[in-house]
Amino acid sequence: MESQVDRTHQPIDTHRKIVEFVEQGCPFVVALVLRAEGSTPRGAGTKAVIGSDGKIWGTVGGGAVEAESQRRALEALELKQPIVFDFHLEGTDRKADVPICGGVMRMLVDPTAARNKTAYTQVADAIRQRQRGVLLTTIRAAAPAEVELQWFPEGGIPSQIDFPDAESISRCLDRETAQLFSNGVTQSATSVDVLVEPVIPKPRLLIVGAGHIGQALAVQAVLVGFDVTVVDDRAEFTDPALFPEAVTTLCGDIPKEVADFPIAEDTYVVVVTRGHKHDAGALRACINKPAAYIGMIGSKRKVALMKKDFIETGIATEEQFGRVFAPIGLDIGALTVPEIATSIVAQLVDVRRKGRDHALREGRIR
Repeated sequence: MESQVDRTHQPIDTHRKIVEFVEQGCPFVVALVLRAEGSTPRGAGTKAVIGSDGKIWGTVGGGAVEAESQRRALEALELKQPIVFDFHLEGTDRKADVPICGGVMRMLVDPTAARNKTAYTQVADAIRQRQRGVLLTTIRAAAPAEVELQWFPEGGIPSQIDFPDAESISRCLDRETAQLFSNGVTQSATSVDVLVEPVIPKPRLLIVGAGHIGQALAVQAVLVGFDVTVVDDRAEFTDPALFPEAVTTLCGDIPKEVADFPIAEDTYVVVVTRGHKHDAGALRACINKPAAYIGMIGSKRKVALMKKDFIETGIATEEQFGRVFAPIGLDIGALTVPEIATSIVAQLVDVRRKGRDHALREGRIR
């Protein structure tokens, strides 16, 4: 089978894609990573949609594991029943086709996903509405295997749930980490596996300034999973045609647009306007907001002068200004616009995945 992959640069909303397939009446398979041990290209909870022609939307790891998932998907479609299999990445010959990462992935390919349309729709709606929750995928190893999905919003996990218990489910949501639970029964007719998959809204990225850096940053930030909004006061720079389809653009007074934006604890703000006056106005509008990250472009001298002004005028305290990543980006020696955008995105990911305290300890703030 010739491998086919959706190569568009837009992020795939897998759950919405599943609902679309169901509504269109097209045969398809959901490929889902149930467990990943050791070194693997993707973790538990990663999923993709595979059509009857083998084309795949999203990814479960690429390479050999993806090719095997596509092959198994067509087999599952023919059998009309789910298949669970283990994929070993434990080859020893780097020149051979067998992966040598060293891990093991337990995979589910499910051609019966249409039966769970309600749960997939609930998840897709929750993501759109930026609601947290958990998706439970239960696999009963009967003959044939049965797959059932349940969606619980945060705060709506029933206390009387049997397996896994509510506390275990809540821990997965708190840690934002998917986990596979098994009931320990060895007889295939009664064994049950449940994947608890936290569903977390994409972090928001507000890019203040739609010039060359803002445009390059928007493209790269979309690819790493941010929900991107770009603000500028120039209509020609906020033309949606300049940005990926997933990006929202706002044109208006910069400080007002920033002040009105719903900046929360999962919001990242990058200030890259065309001049220090606009940078100062944007920073003034957000420096006291509970953002996960605030970064501003500029030289050390510019940052020092702005800090002095903010503190002397009472706009911000020393501690509040100390939250600002300025100069912005990881120090990778970036010179060109794409390189600068890359350094900023790398810092966003660093803070998102390891936390601001880690960035401080590692000297990530210059």
